[in-house]
Amino acid sequence: MASGPSDENVENTKRHIRTLVNEITELSKSEAKAAEYYPAVLQRIISALAASGGAVWLVDDEGSMRLAHQIQMDPSLLQANNQEAMLHGRLLTRLFSQGRAELIPPMSGSGEESGEGNPTRFLLVTAPLVSNKQPVGLLEVMQRPDSPAEAQRGYLRFLEHMTKLIGDWIQGNTLQQVSNRQEMWQQSDQFARLVHDNLDLKDTAYTIVNEGRRLIECDRVSVAMLNGGKLKVIAISGQDSIEHRSNIVQSLNSLATKVVRSGEPLWYDGSMEDLPPQIEEAIEDYVDLSHGRTITVLPIRQPERKIEGDVLAARSETSETRMRRDIIGALIVEQIETQLSRQVLEGRVDLVYEHTCRALSNSLAHSQILFMPVWRFLDKLTWMFRGSALPKTTAILSLLGVALIALFIVPVDFDLEGNGKFKPSVERQVFAHVDGEVAGVFVKHGNSVQANAPLLQLKNPDLEQQISSVSGDRTTALARKLNAMDSQNKPGLTQAERNKVQQDIAESETTVKAKDEQLRLLEDKSQKLLRISPIDGMVTTWDVEKVLNARPVVTGQLLMTISDPNGDWEIEVMMPEKRMRFLDLAMQDAKDRGYLDVEFILMTDPKVTHTGKLYPEGISQRAELDAEDGAVVKLRCKPDAEAMNSIKKYPGARVIADIKCGKRSAAFVWFHEVVEWVRANVWF
Repeated sequence: MASGPSDENVENTKRHIRTLVNEITELSKSEAKAAEYYPAVLQRIISALAASGGAVWLVDDEGSMRLAHQIQMDPSLLQANNQEAMLHGRLLTRLFSQGRAELIPPMSGSGEESGEGNPTRFLLVTAPLVSNKQPVGLLEVMQRPDSPAEAQRGYLRFLEHMTKLIGDWIQGNTLQQVSNRQEMWQQSDQFARLVHDNLDLKDTAYTIVNEGRRLIECDRVSVAMLNGGKLKVIAISGQDSIEHRSNIVQSLNSLATKVVRSGEPLWYDGSMEDLPPQIEEAIEDYVDLSHGRTITVLPIRQPERKIEGDVLAARSETSETRMRRDIIGALIVEQIETQLSRQVLEGRVDLVYEHTCRALSNSLAHSQILFMPVWRFLDKLTWMFRGSALPKTTAILSLLGVALIALFIVPVDFDLEGNGKFKPSVERQVFAHVDGEVAGVFVKHGNSVQANAPLLQLKNPDLEQQISSVSGDRTTALARKLNAMDSQNKPGLTQAERNKVQQDIAESETTVKAKDEQLRLLEDKSQKLLRISPIDGMVTTWDVEKVLNARPVVTGQLLMTISDPNGDWEIEVMMPEKRMRFLDLAMQDAKDRGYLDVEFILMTDPKVTHTGKLYPEGISQRAELDAEDGAVVKLRCKPDAEAMNSIKKYPGARVIADIKCGKRSAAFVWFHEVVEWVRANVWF
């Protein structure tokens, strides 16, 4: 007598089935994608039932049964034109329409050509998939046909329980898909609103790349615009600015330019088959720098301008018509770490591309309007004249108007400023009259000297040699003259000899006179080697011994300055030449007084302001070129007696002086130099 399975085997089988059911339950509660869920669940159901195979069928939008997943199905049932497949398909359609679990015996059917049936040698255990009280598909399991009737009813109950779990997952997944689709449409709507919200080209491009990257869910989006036959990247997602000299940007510019010239979009996924050589080379260079897995470059073309109300215009437009539209740029989409499928990527990129074409075209047309920056600036100012801002704007404009009028009415002091120095009125400079070397300096800085007192001694060996040479030549000429005079008294000379002697005497006298004149000139130069003080005064040259002693000098070189500190002092002002017109006018207006008032400060004591006067004779009649102030006219201003008593006198102390030229309007005083500059550099 045959014995049944042991209790331990039965318990293990039940435990295994419970484990599989628990796993299916957990999977049904998860957010697994369909591509992961159906294979995992179907495998566990077949394992729990110890079945031969099975399939999950879903109803598509057209009402036809579509295979979601199958395990070890008979290949003949999956062939569309196979007779057995058609019988099986009609069977599934009836089972789906009835909406109840059912067992279909093997090799069963009506026998009619257009009938239904189970052409397999397996028992088909089927149960409908219901989601939200609506049938959405069918679960089919191929089981052994020789199982007991009780076991077959158990198969049905188990499958009905499983279809409930699958139905719950389908319902949740459908809701998630609807939610994702709704979120995608919301993102698309937001993207459309944002990219069309601004007509500035650069702002629009930055909105496209940043919002487009979020919508596509890729790693990087870039926009390049056509400029002079080449494309130039103007926006990259996640970057506020672009370094156009970088290798990666230049490589991207080259790739986009070559793709646009071909006129065809580029979808690179690692394979370079059927790519033109120039694009293949450009994409290799760029991938080496960017490490992108997939790169999409789409030429951005001018959108079709449709007549309002022409609803069928978009449908009637062919791809050939689309290709004839002008290219204005390129949209570049890159995946570096993300791995979207080509189908998903194309759908999202197409959504971004359509809005990109129109937004960039509108922005480009807007930016090309004449004087657009001016109109945009004026438009931004209009907010000041609307709503609650109008009273404030009116008040501010009124104040500005009053202030502007006051600029031309209210008089202020008109002062002409110049740099200068404080120095004694009597001041002489000692120059070198001949070339030489300083043999000795007899004075120091601050020494008082008398007129004609020796200051320094120069020596010139060349001059001494010249004096010695000329003196020797004179002695020789004089001796020749004396010899000639002695010869003319000798008896027996012929007339020709007498004439020759007379000629020698005359030439010798001429030579002696010439040498005497040369000696006089050389002696004058020799005397000038001793430099003397031209006036009574004080040596004001700093550290004169150290600067000059044993130093070579040339003719005209300034050696030192002698000033008379006990006499009058003056302020020598370097007035820029461009201000002299106003100074002359002020001097004419002050003709009755005969002078202009001067205020000045010394850099030795800038806290105290002193006063003085400028007389007409103190104005130089020629302009000079100064190393610091450029073209200037020198002015000699006389400090007041009170100022002289309070000033500690340092010859050469720096001074900033203001010449009082009366009163003029504030606008003239503050802006006359700007007007003069414009007249000289712009209008002239």
